[in-house]
Amino acid sequence: MESESLHRWLPIAALVLAMVLWGSSFVALKYSFQEMHPLMVVFGRMVVASLCFLPFGRSFFRMGLRRHHLVPLVAMCLCEPCLYFLFESVALVYTTASQAAMITVMLPLMVALGAGCVLKERIHGRTATGFAVAAAGALWLGLSGEATAQAPRPVLGNFLEFMAMVCATGYTILMKQLSKELHPFFLTGLQAFAGALFFSPVLLLESVRAASLSMSGWLVVLYLGTVVSVGAYGLYNFGISRIPASRASAFVNLIPVFAMLLGFLILDERLTGWQWMACALVFVGVALSQEIPGATEQEAAA
Repeated sequence: MESESLHRWLPIAALVLAMVLWGSSFVALKYSFQEMHPLMVVFGRMVVASLCFLPFGRSFFRMGLRRHHLVPLVAMCLCEPCLYFLFESVALVYTTASQAAMITVMLPLMVALGAGCVLKERIHGRTATGFAVAAAGALWLGLSGEATAQAPRPVLGNFLEFMAMVCATGYTILMKQLSKELHPFFLTGLQAFAGALFFSPVLLLESVRAASLSMSGWLVVLYLGTVVSVGAYGLYNFGISRIPASRASAFVNLIPVFAMLLGFLILDERLTGWQWMACALVFVGVALSQEIPGATEQEAAA
């Protein structure tokens, strides 16, 4: 009984931790962009992540790849990390970390719609209600914040972050399909190698080569490449391989909450009473969107 309960709750714990790490990435990226070209930061994190997976390269060739895997694999990597990070890195130049993180609340609704159309996943009323509550809380969280000088063109930045969510939607659906036949660890490593290759041409840009980075900046890139790119994606891919994509995507609503909380702890950003209430509402919505732990194995694997 205990092992069965652990089997049900382990993917949820992995997804929550992944959201904590992704929430921290908005703060880390915003900090590193003050010293270094955004595309160089993204390229650096992809290289670091690739180095982490390099020792497992030989085992990746024994993962049972088939010809029918190639097209969805290329599409998945193109969606994320390639186009996703391209949109997000530019978005964070024009908007704040908190506002960009707030846009991520649209992802669960987009994934739910896509999963219903492509994966034929059934969306229950409880899940839809949880989505609505969490989205309302996250939107409230973003709208209750004040504009800062760090967001020179917030409308453009938020639109680019929305385009990143479009890419994330395609990635989530493709990841769910591929994880039925390929190990999540392999898919995470493949993303890192693809991202490093995709962003390598940025080294040809003069503006990128001219940029410098302090020791603290390099430590941020190292954190993004190891803890976030390897850890967060590995946890998320594990979680989404165990529960329906529409349910897993609900946890994305936690990203803006953790981003603002970490901004408060690390950057000394202050949250108002209304923002604390909005954070609580997001947590309630995500909890509500999940199935009762006693759900059958057939429902959990749908």
